[in-house]
Amino acid sequence: MGDDVQTLPYGSWPSPIDAALAAAHDGHPEWAGFVGDEAWWTEPRPTEGGRRTLVRRRADGSEESVLPAPWNVRSRVIEYGGQPWAGVVQHGRPLVVFVNFADQRLYRYEPGGEPRPLTPVSLVGGGLRWADPVLRLDLGEVWCVLEEFTGDGPTDVRRVLAAVPLDGSAAQDRDAVRELTDARHRFVTGPRISPDGRHVAWLGWDHPRMPWDGTELVLAAVADDGALREPRTVAGGPEESIAQVDWDRDGALLYASDRTGWWNLYRDGEPVCPREEEFGGPLWKLGQRWFAPLASGLIAVVHGRGATALGILDPETGEVVDAAGPWTEFAPTLAVHGERVVAVGASPRSAYEVVELDTRTGRARVIGAGHDDSVDPAYYPEPQIRTFTGPAGREIHAHIYPPHHPGCVAPGDELPPYVVWAHGGPTSRAPLVLDLSIAYFTSRGIGVAEVNYGGSTGHGREYRNRLREQWGVVDVEDCAAVALALADEGTADRDRLAIRGGSAGGWTAAASLTATDVYACGTIVYPILDLAGWGEGETHDFESQYLETLVGPLAEVPARYAERSPTEHADRITAPFLLLQGLDDVICPPAQCERFLSRMEGRRVPHAYIAFEGEGHGFRRADTMIRALEAELSLYAQVFVLNPPGIPTLELSK
Repeated sequence: MGDDVQTLPYGSWPSPIDAALAAAHDGHPEWAGFVGDEAWWTEPRPTEGGRRTLVRRRADGSEESVLPAPWNVRSRVIEYGGQPWAGVVQHGRPLVVFVNFADQRLYRYEPGGEPRPLTPVSLVGGGLRWADPVLRLDLGEVWCVLEEFTGDGPTDVRRVLAAVPLDGSAAQDRDAVRELTDARHRFVTGPRISPDGRHVAWLGWDHPRMPWDGTELVLAAVADDGALREPRTVAGGPEESIAQVDWDRDGALLYASDRTGWWNLYRDGEPVCPREEEFGGPLWKLGQRWFAPLASGLIAVVHGRGATALGILDPETGEVVDAAGPWTEFAPTLAVHGERVVAVGASPRSAYEVVELDTRTGRARVIGAGHDDSVDPAYYPEPQIRTFTGPAGREIHAHIYPPHHPGCVAPGDELPPYVVWAHGGPTSRAPLVLDLSIAYFTSRGIGVAEVNYGGSTGHGREYRNRLREQWGVVDVEDCAAVALALADEGTADRDRLAIRGGSAGGWTAAASLTATDVYACGTIVYPILDLAGWGEGETHDFESQYLETLVGPLAEVPARYAERSPTEHADRITAPFLLLQGLDDVICPPAQCERFLSRMEGRRVPHAYIAFEGEGHGFRRADTMIRALEAELSLYAQVFVLNPPGIPTLELSK
């Protein structure tokens, strides 16, 4: 060990990774596509109010942010959104349509001009919203999902496939929008049009199912006038989740179904590459893509078990050849053009970046949003992939990020504090990628354990279904099992364990503080806290009946909703906590936090509540993320008796 290594207590190590740096690197490129030969995608701008811009990569390799502030390319369909743009080359120049976040209108844009609205504003409820567009130049239309509010309530809404004229004639006239389908399904994905233009396919599902529970693959003929005829269900059902559908070059239907317990690919109903791994995932946003057929007949795939690789699948042999490179995780966005594939990949040493794969040479390279080491990578954490044993011997998957600093060690007799991170969803997972918010803690001497508790995706349907009617039980038990295992093996300090999470992870954090004595404190971010309130109209339509499977039918087990809700058991909380909430959140509204806090009055438990104006579900503004991270670190410093330099003290009330 060199003379320049300092011995300092855990949590007091000086780190160049400050909250501003972590905030600047929050979010990642998304929604990759091609416009002619050019790759385009969306990219976050945390320092510009959290907007998302559209980026094009020109033939000379230069990148250009296409739309200046305040344009914000983001859809609010099902609140989580979906593919917000589409583009083609017309008369030698790009023609792009996109959804603008502020008014949710669909706009037409050609470089050199101003965006022009294609759709009207509706003053009813949440208005008119659009997602997953496909340009039909032959018909002079853009086909997409229309979400239309019919009243002021969050569930007063209908969704159909619709055709919007490209000439702007519907900009002030709702009647000029041509509806392609009836509202037979509560939820639909965007249309996928066959190579000959004669058929269209999409996915639909209904309450109380979520798309990872069961969806239907619908097929319809396209008449000469552009109308859809004779829609019929050709695959899927209540217990079969089809995550994505597309067409291959020969006009065969390709789709990812979990009918075997794993999302695998099928071609006209026949398995293409049967494996116990995932070639699909949870459809949280309309238009997510785990596969894309190439002109050669091969298929680009994002696939894996517990992690995702980018591969090229030969449907004739079932062979998959993965792209070489440092990336160990790929997001569910793919675009293909000729023999080129564009994807978004990351690794434990690099954040998400736009990657292009040439399928002829097998060569992959970064073409956009390239990872830039803004600090010495020696400060990055060195994660471990672990499997723990939980109650009844069940496996629990986790990523462990021990404290790590190139110039600091702790005294030999000290064990480090650890924070358990519970991911959102809960039907989701924590990917193993570089996250400077994690590095913010580990580089100061605080360990992080990301737990992919039962119910997480990436490990098959059986693992995913562990959470059915067990939310607030299995997730809480699995996080506690990992925390206690780390303490028992001498990795973590048993007296300095914390839990944190956002959204569904906020629920798990709060439920853990009411149901266990494992943690000394917790950070609860835009959480669900009151199941009955959330299940009776306090959230948006997409998740309004999610609890029917996560907890059980409300009409049949109302007592279970009360028994598991942290709001009903605030009297059990003795550990200090930090509560963070966006005031514009319609998914997990502030009313939940306010009811919870009213139950805490007079209990003399140290806590802090910070509510952020202008923030919704998921913080996007740099100043918000900075304050949130520093407040979280200050909580741990006070409870664990740490001394991180230069951090504002969070005032804890009692």
